[in-house]
Amino acid sequence: MKPIISLSPHVHGGDTVQRNMYGVCIALLPALLASIYFFGLGSAVVMLTSVAACVFFEWSITKFILRSQRLTICDGSAILTGLLLGFNLPSNLPLWIIIIGAFVAIAIGKLTFGGLGTNPFNPALVGRVFLLISFPVQMTSWPVSGQYGYVDVETAATPLSIMKEAIKTADPTAAMNKLSELPSALDMLIGQTGGSLGEVSALMLLLGCCYMLCRKIITWHIPVSIIGTVFILSGIMYLCDPYHYANPIYVVLSGGLMLGACFMATDYVTSPMTGKGQIIYGVSIGVLTVLIRNFGSYPEGMSFAILIMNGFTPLINTYVKPKRFGEVKK
Repeated sequence: MKPIISLSPHVHGGDTVQRNMYGVCIALLPALLASIYFFGLGSAVVMLTSVAACVFFEWSITKFILRSQRLTICDGSAILTGLLLGFNLPSNLPLWIIIIGAFVAIAIGKLTFGGLGTNPFNPALVGRVFLLISFPVQMTSWPVSGQYGYVDVETAATPLSIMKEAIKTADPTAAMNKLSELPSALDMLIGQTGGSLGEVSALMLLLGCCYMLCRKIITWHIPVSIIGTVFILSGIMYLCDPYHYANPIYVVLSGGLMLGACFMATDYVTSPMTGKGQIIYGVSIGVLTVLIRNFGSYPEGMSFAILIMNGFTPLINTYVKPKRFGEVKK
């Protein structure tokens, strides 16, 4: 059947891939400025290298290997991938490792599957997890905030690693003493903690999330379901054993939870289409994050949780569909 087109004028929502991609980049600017403030030159070097490498690999692979005539580096997706990858890295990471991560993110995580719109997994997370598995020492050496160099910086334990040590400590008193080493909730909210560039300021990330919600770039379903699930499950564990498990407020503000919930799990391509499906997706990510953080080998579980649920997105879309108007009930 031929489609029936009504007479003009037509109303267009104004949404384009380019507009939304650059909208997310703008939303990341407050957190980017915070990371530069707390980590200085190292943060700027990591971000510039990551973005430049992602754009270069997107252009070169598309032009010389895929031989496509369509220029894709202007749609903002490669820049966004570079920013998100950079936010998942420590500020003292060697440049050659960043370039490898960018290549994996673009070449394997994105273009291998056909480019933007067909990749089943978040490209930046593919690059980040590859680097974490391949270079665990460099990827888990976290500089202390307030240092403005790039090399020979002082490193220290992150809030997540402190929580992990407390869980592993058999003696309740020793575990409680370990949890007392956590920075204050205010410091974690503002960003006065060690970690990757995307862990520095939960406040700035939430500010960017509010911007995307106001611009209707994303909806509330995924961020709220992830953060709410982690808070509730962590609260239950804290009430059952306050000696080994941290206050849920600290859990929510630590690690890459805010970055993942607001900017990575909400990726259009790799997340479900319906609101109900997004809530199922978000709750599942929250559950997996809590399980990996508390019972897995790594202190952080957000990246693995999102990638796992990326694989379940087609299944969720298959069984959670929007209501069909005009459908006759049998």
